[in-house]
Amino acid sequence: MLTDADVPGVWQRLGLPGILDVHVHFMPDPVMRKVWAYFDDVAHYGRPWPITYREGEADRLERLRELGVARFPSLLYPHKPDMAAWLNDWAAGFAAEVPQVWRTFTFFPEPTAVDYVTAALDGGAQIAKAHLQVGGYDPREPLLDEVWGRCADAGVPVVTHCGDGPVPGTFTGVGPIGEVLQRHPSLTLVVAHLGMPRYGEFLDLAERYDRVHLDTTMAFTDFVEAGSPFPPADRSRLLDLGDRIVFGSDFPNIPHPYAHQLEAVLRLDLGDAWLRDVLWHNASRLLPVGQ
Repeated sequence: MLTDADVPGVWQRLGLPGILDVHVHFMPDPVMRKVWAYFDDVAHYGRPWPITYREGEADRLERLRELGVARFPSLLYPHKPDMAAWLNDWAAGFAAEVPQVWRTFTFFPEPTAVDYVTAALDGGAQIAKAHLQVGGYDPREPLLDEVWGRCADAGVPVVTHCGDGPVPGTFTGVGPIGEVLQRHPSLTLVVAHLGMPRYGEFLDLAERYDRVHLDTTMAFTDFVEAGSPFPPADRSRLLDLGDRIVFGSDFPNIPHPYAHQLEAVLRLDLGDAWLRDVLWHNASRLLPVGQ
């Protein structure tokens, strides 16, 4: 069993400078505590979801450094109007303080969305987060059409929770986000969690649009395989789309050690070249890696 202490040895053996993790969460402390309280309520997901890295911000940053996670975002997301702009301001300040962080922004369907997204992009934002399940909004909402267009034009990856796992949302599934891609086919969409549990449908989407990527977040782990196993027949498709699979962990909100996500990807046994792409090269084509 791989431990966190073993993680650096994995990327060193592959000849990589570290790991690029596109799915990491840092938020203002009051927001993070509310997120953790949500996970603590078994009623939301029907089973315990212990937070492995329930630590202070400084300790979490040190954990990532020890693991060799060279760059990561501060993915955050609103669940109501008049929240996204404030989160974006916090994320800009956080990225200014922590050089390893890709400056992150988010949005919600509201009249001010285009203005604060434009301000974030003009200010140097590098990656976005859209959470259709938590936000409970329709990505086809007209108030967001120009937002998606601005993101597409900027070439900024939008990590989007659009799959039905761990529980479906009103606007999750391949249909709504697929219509957004029909309108904005050049959008750099990163499908969070490989679109679980409808992996095949989101692999189809990636085959249809060459700017669609999928992140590994929680996929293939024991926790997820118990309820939403990845179809063995689709494993070869991961290899075929090897240039568009990016590593994600969901740190710190994970019910297992960080090493287990890496171990879960390793045990797919898709080869070292594929691993190098997933752990570093694919994300490095989407996002800056220099300090």
